[in-house]
Amino acid sequence: MNRRRRVYEGKAKVLYEGPEPGTLIQHFKDDTTAFDNTKHELIDGKGVLNNRISEYIFTRLNDIGVPTHFIRSLNMREQLVREVEIIPIEVVVRNVAAGSIAKRLGIEEGTPLPRSIIEFYYKADELHDPMVSEEHITAFGWATPQEIDDIMALALRINDFLTGLFLGVGIRLVDFKVEFGRLYEGDMMRIVLADEISPDSCRLWDIATQDKLDKDRFRRDLGGLVEAYQEVARRLGILFENDPKKRSGPTLVKS
Repeated sequence: MNRRRRVYEGKAKVLYEGPEPGTLIQHFKDDTTAFDNTKHELIDGKGVLNNRISEYIFTRLNDIGVPTHFIRSLNMREQLVREVEIIPIEVVVRNVAAGSIAKRLGIEEGTPLPRSIIEFYYKADELHDPMVSEEHITAFGWATPQEIDDIMALALRINDFLTGLFLGVGIRLVDFKVEFGRLYEGDMMRIVLADEISPDSCRLWDIATQDKLDKDRFRRDLGGLVEAYQEVARRLGILFENDPKKRSGPTLVKS
């Protein structure tokens, strides 16, 4: 059997060469990290859940015309995606004060923000992903003004969709992080959503109880991370109701 060529490995995913030119296989790992990888554990089943939740969300976004790198699911842990040139900026959309913005601005966590706020962070673990402005992004050539406009428009559209999606299943979308890339098609280039959208990259709170259903359960040593991710998948309708104790891992509905 031919060994797959690894293109890139990050903290939570591995990218392998795809079966056709211009494609990659995105593999979701069980590695769980926080605080620039200074906190690291393997949590069995997390990658399977993130793969399925992200696949579901990206499919829905594709359906409403949001351009993404996602093509199709391959198995429980892998997706076929289009190869893109990743823009080295993490885009964070905030609806409610939580995490770093609450600390930076002295806002009580859980306070609704006056409007959705977009923040940019430079992707550099060794620098702890510093917050940057549009001026930094254009001055250093990470993206053009037009690309920033496209990214912001897509980020707000994604926020509108996700807010409604999660609200419909009793979950409050506090904030989320996304990444974008340049997809080249012949002489044409367009900005598309890349990476993933999962409880690893979102803050999701139960509307009734305010329970955290995201990676803050790991960051803050709350425990129950897989159970929280399973609850998100169950509410989205992509996890069987069968007793998980009778199974070796999460049982997911096939696409």
